[in-house]
Amino acid sequence: MLYASETFTTGEAEILERYFTNLDRPVFALVNLPEVVKGALFARYSRTHKSLRRLFLDEFADEIDAEGHDAGPGGSGVGLSRAEALYDKVFLEYGDDSVAQLGGVHLACEQASNVLTKVLEWGRLMAYLEQSTRYIAYDARLDGRYRYWRDPSVLDSPLGARYVGEMDALFDAYAAALPKVMDWARERFPKEPGDSDFVWRQTVKAKACDAVRGMLPAASLSNVGIFGTGQAYEALLLRMRAHPLPEVRRYAQMILEELRQVIPSFLKRVDREDRGVAWTAYLGERRAMTEAMAAHLLGDEEPEPRPAVTLVDWDPEGEDKVLAAILYSASDLPEDQLFARVRKLAPEERFALLDAYVGERGNRRHKPGRAFERVSYRFDVLADYGAFRDLQRHRPLTLEWQTLSPAHGYETPDVIADARMTEDWGRVMADSAATWKVLEEHAGRDVAQCAVSMAYKIRFVMQMTAREAMHLIELRSSPQGHPTYRRVAQAMHDLIDKTAGHRAIAATMRYVDFSDVDLERLEAERRAEAKRKAAQGG
Repeated sequence: MLYASETFTTGEAEILERYFTNLDRPVFALVNLPEVVKGALFARYSRTHKSLRRLFLDEFADEIDAEGHDAGPGGSGVGLSRAEALYDKVFLEYGDDSVAQLGGVHLACEQASNVLTKVLEWGRLMAYLEQSTRYIAYDARLDGRYRYWRDPSVLDSPLGARYVGEMDALFDAYAAALPKVMDWARERFPKEPGDSDFVWRQTVKAKACDAVRGMLPAASLSNVGIFGTGQAYEALLLRMRAHPLPEVRRYAQMILEELRQVIPSFLKRVDREDRGVAWTAYLGERRAMTEAMAAHLLGDEEPEPRPAVTLVDWDPEGEDKVLAAILYSASDLPEDQLFARVRKLAPEERFALLDAYVGERGNRRHKPGRAFERVSYRFDVLADYGAFRDLQRHRPLTLEWQTLSPAHGYETPDVIADARMTEDWGRVMADSAATWKVLEEHAGRDVAQCAVSMAYKIRFVMQMTAREAMHLIELRSSPQGHPTYRRVAQAMHDLIDKTAGHRAIAATMRYVDFSDVDLERLEAERRAEAKRKAAQGG
């Protein structure tokens, strides 16, 4: 059995059938629920080990008035039949793709490997919340088994028993390491006066989970909540159906089946021979041909040493172009004329114009407008897979990544060394690399990714405008962030400032944090508790 099934009482099943498209599969849609409830469910989803259906029963069901709702997707829903009829008419009679942007679905995707979750989260025009390795311990089992993907083609091969045994060993090592690091963290960071037990425990747990997550393989299962339009889901499915990983293609079929219970009109082209099937074939063929050509051109060429973050492309005249773009919407002059005028500005005039546009910025959420999109930066990054998982979520930028393997080595967090666990860490990394090698030889490099521990480095490129750079760098350098991606964000800011020479733009990023932090989540947990107390009036 590939996926674990939950067990519900008869009463629980009767409640769930009103709001979920199925009760026994890992992919299901939410129906007949107010949008605010769907949003709250997915927000809570990222911080709990519970499945979405169990979370709904435990924390939401009692507050939902079931009266007046039809039972499940087979019923008419709240105006569902009339809405589908309308969309069918416009979509089929007028062929307007933008109509598919008007209907959205909250979709739960559970028991997905961390390789699959990156595929799910690639699209720009969707919203995602993924289960966090910072708040959820991965030592718990599901149906008596550790939570990692078991590819049927591997299990049915002579490698099956070895794969399960070695994956279990990685999880055993993680399960043994987590309490040791927790004990170290409790001793190293005693509770401070004024902090509640809850704040201290949450902070210490996050510290420990952050440190040992690198032991987990990319096969580790995660839950992802997705909200997207019909058009976005269609694009997602076309990509997934062309993907070389069987897990991705199998999951695409489950997604399609569930979405057709909710927004069938938007997905009629996906498996039509002359439309979706042809598109999928095109994507698959282009990928295969590109990989073959890359192998032919590059041969056995080895990667040259590079810093962890390299600025590979920028516009030397970028600041002038941003200043011209600032003037554009406030004038009636053509942009090339504005650009020529900007180049004649005195230094104090340049800073005054930029200051007028950016202002004081009361917090990091106060961001300048689209003039900052006039210049972009392209970074080549080599960081551990755990950090990549977090940075990959910034959808507005352009991001491409290479296949995960042990080729670039791994990171050993300072915490692991301080807790005297370096030898255990190295043993796990060696075992992971050995398993990868066997899988790569017998099942191919795409499937072999699942065996690679998240401490191993992956190379990826991130191209972003100055506006997105401000958001990403300020957010990911904040004290509560993971140390690895904090270093990436800090390096990006330094490169914009010194390598690109865009000092004025870099100076507007006033909330970049370069401070040293021992307990990354402490201040954030303190603020969260203060908000809870204020909301409770105490």
